Amino acid sequence: MQYEPIKRTLGKIFSGPLFMRKLFYFILDIVLLRTWHVKRALKSVSRYIPYNARILDAGSGLGQYSWRMCRMNREWIITGVDIDKEQVNDCNNFFIKSGFSKRVDFIAADLVKYSEPDSFNLILSVDVMEHIKDDERVFSNFFRSLQNNGFLIISTPSDLGGSDVHSEDEKSFVAEHVRNGYSVKEITEKLSSTGFRNIETRYTYGKPGNISWNLTMKYPIKLLNISYLFFFILPVYYAICLPVSLIFNIFDLCLTHKSGTGLLITARKI
Repeated sequence: MQYEPIKRTLGKIFSGPLFMRKLFYFILDIVLLRTWHVKRALKSVSRYIPYNARILDAGSGLGQYSWRMCRMNREWIITGVDIDKEQVNDCNNFFIKSGFSKRVDFIAADLVKYSEPDSFNLILSVDVMEHIKDDERVFSNFFRSLQNNGFLIISTPSDLGGSDVHSEDEKSFVAEHVRNGYSVKEITEKLSSTGFRNIETRYTYGKPGNISWNLTMKYPIKLLNISYLFFFILPVYYAICLPVSLIFNIFDLCLTHKSGTGLLITARKI
């Protein structure tokens, strides 16, 4: 399935007036379970970073996490990096209009090449590493770019059904993925060899989250890959499915999962 064209189309639909983009971010915060887990991780880490921290949103995409972080703390200085120049320009325009451009900025760069030594207190990377083949180079760049005692938060698919792959014969649900997911051992070893310490992993998208993902992501994206005409049906579809999905999201957030299709990793440069 092609995910990027759908994401780009959604970005265009909710561009224009500021309230439309803000509404889009609000919808993403509710619908996407990963934002629930990332929000909790950000809240936990925020206690250990400076009040005026510098933060890198690595693979900033549509800018929803930069939007969340810039409102979590009015003193944080945030840099969003993405390889898509169109999305970078779009995000810069929105944040300028929203009055946050003095402390939120987006630049177009390849994370494989991007490094700002000893610059950031926190790096957040959400659903990015599964798109990058040379992941170890990126992890090294993250380590160099962090200040001492800085934190790294990564959200990515696991190898236990991430990308909707459950056997060697299956292909990723998202065609743009270069890997189906990480095992706890693999990503821990790669981060450790780069120099990170205090590496903690947590499975996300356990059984409740997987049901929610099917309802809110898999089935709608399948429909949209058939025809964009299904955009007109989605409001009704979500009105029916979203209340059920939110209940599963709550269970997924509150429970500790022995396995899951997602991984949330926090690590530290010491």
